[in-house]
Amino acid sequence: MKRNALIALAGILLAAITVLAQAPPASKPAAAGPTVDQILDKYVTALGGRAAIEKLTSRVAKGVFQAPEQGAEGTFESYAKAPNMTFSMVDVPGFGQIRQGFDGSTAWADNPQSGPRLLDGQELSSAARSAEFYQAIKLRALYPKLALKGKDKVGTQETYIVEGDPGDGTLRRMYFDTATGLMLRSDIERDGPQGRATFESYLDDYKEVDGVKLPFSIRQVNPNVNFTLKISKVRHNVPVEDSKFAKPSAP
Repeated sequence: MKRNALIALAGILLAAITVLAQAPPASKPAAAGPTVDQILDKYVTALGGRAAIEKLTSRVAKGVFQAPEQGAEGTFESYAKAPNMTFSMVDVPGFGQIRQGFDGSTAWADNPQSGPRLLDGQELSSAARSAEFYQAIKLRALYPKLALKGKDKVGTQETYIVEGDPGDGTLRRMYFDTATGLMLRSDIERDGPQGRATFESYLDDYKEVDGVKLPFSIRQVNPNVNFTLKISKVRHNVPVEDSKFAKPSAP
């Protein structure tokens, strides 16, 4: 097992669940088609609609973590609470727990080798965006500059590419299925201990839970480790104490 690759997970769990220096891949030139606003509105509708999304106030997800190239497998769980608190953990037998959280203002990461650390700069701003519980209906606010960058395929599906600039020096590219409106891929530039890199997340196996569609398979490709999260259970509107998201104390 490549331990350094697993440690790198500590900096990318938030982006994987909700959902990271290379330039985003080139895409086909934009042709006449829908506007960015129309694509984002269709996305919200495809998920279940604004009203259904706003009825939810918390989410707990559990499932399996798989990193075949590293010979690693374990479990994961994530907790999210409106408006902007998250906690994610991967538990790998023989290595330990890799955790990351955001309590509404402070972002942190923790792993068995380096222990807990606070995130700052672009790592902090990225964690804050990822922690936004109602992200799907707040993309315009999270990314003040949005532009349609043409079309490309994700697998066999044709998608519209919307590029978002949050203003912190990084970019995000979101790939929306031209037919269903669902997001099938998200590329995020993210800073980390080893510098800036692009993290690709592939979203698949959407299922409806409490009136809202969620991807039950999330595959992430990045320079350090490729892994897949397979969700087995999701619960909404369950009580989650704020202490769940707080940075752990050093031993």
